[in-house]
Amino acid sequence: MNEQQTIKIGLLGLGTVGSGVYKIIERQKEEMVKKTGARLEIAGILVHNLNKVRDGVDTSLLTDRWEDIINNDEISIVIEVMGGIEPAKTMILEALNSGKNVVTANKDLVAEYGRELLDAAENNGVDFLFEAAVAGGIPIIRPLKQCLAANEMDEVIGIVNGTTNYILTKMFEEGMDFDEALAKATELGYAEADPTADIEGLDAGRKVAIMASIAFHSRVTFSDVYTEGITKISARDINYAKEFGNVIKLLGVAHNTEDGIEVSVHPMMIPQEHPLASVRDSFNAVFVHGDAVDDVMFYGRGAGEFPTASAIMGDVIDVVRDIQYHCTGRISCTCYRETKVKEFREVKNKFFLRMQVDNKPGVLAAIASVFGVHQVSISKVIQKIITDGVAELVIVTEAVKEYHMENALEHLKDMETTREISSVIREY
Repeated sequence: MNEQQTIKIGLLGLGTVGSGVYKIIERQKEEMVKKTGARLEIAGILVHNLNKVRDGVDTSLLTDRWEDIINNDEISIVIEVMGGIEPAKTMILEALNSGKNVVTANKDLVAEYGRELLDAAENNGVDFLFEAAVAGGIPIIRPLKQCLAANEMDEVIGIVNGTTNYILTKMFEEGMDFDEALAKATELGYAEADPTADIEGLDAGRKVAIMASIAFHSRVTFSDVYTEGITKISARDINYAKEFGNVIKLLGVAHNTEDGIEVSVHPMMIPQEHPLASVRDSFNAVFVHGDAVDDVMFYGRGAGEFPTASAIMGDVIDVVRDIQYHCTGRISCTCYRETKVKEFREVKNKFFLRMQVDNKPGVLAAIASVFGVHQVSISKVIQKIITDGVAELVIVTEAVKEYHMENALEHLKDMETTREISSVIREY
């Protein structure tokens, strides 16, 4: 290794996560020398607004010109925490192509353009690392790429969105309805002003695409992921889940099967004894199964200033060590297969179905007949009378292909005796 050197960093963005990165680097200046053998120094910070007051930040480092970062030959690591697709994508590609190593937390970008970015890193012999893009402070990318690399993975499932997990926890434990729990999440800063990406499953979908790509060594993009959010989950569904010994969680689910990769995000009933069932509030967890390691679960804070900054700095320390030993670019894209992603309609799932029907003879038999026609096998039926003339039916199915269930539901909606299909939730 060389004599102690100073490695200079360009930071793109100084929001919540960027501020966390800045604080960690500043407060661990001496520790970083001992950990990496080099001194870390922030040489420039790209921001939108130079006039914004930023307490504790050396204002001489601030710039609103990308040229000040990309044209600074002394900067060897660029940390991108701006988010979004552009201009982040252009900047990262320019940095990689100019021989700079890049660390990012940008899940949108990695989920859609990961291959292009990793190819650019490989072509230029530099590192492109993105541990913070999936589960905040929880290490999952590096374990999949390195610690568990000898395994043939067949399952990755996880709670990878803290906002939705907080909402469902409040609904389950305190009896809140969805709107009340969302308002509480917003008040505490867990939900954005526009929570669509969280509550509709889009955020989790991007993270699952990244994890599936790495776990199964084959490219999965966000557009491959079936996504469904939690907005239709009601207090009544929660009560039935409790009655059946289940918990409802928004899960990212990826399976590597003989017929291709199955990948989706949707609410799911899971048994209360499953390890993921005990993951509460804004915590995240990822559960993986490999042929050698068997079951492993990673659990912790999935977002926030310092948890996410922790993951970013773990990557930065890796890059600094690689620079020291002249081995940047040693772990690039691991998608060496081209496994097809199954159409979601071909995936098999068990279902919990709640519906309102006319309370009169022959209705249940007619419904059972519809399921039979569409090759849906029923494992459990519960009937409760709601009001005069209306009964609530809860039907739990065996594992069936999505399109069979979809066809059965369309048929049921057309029946005169069907008042409403209230809920359709998959079961683990």
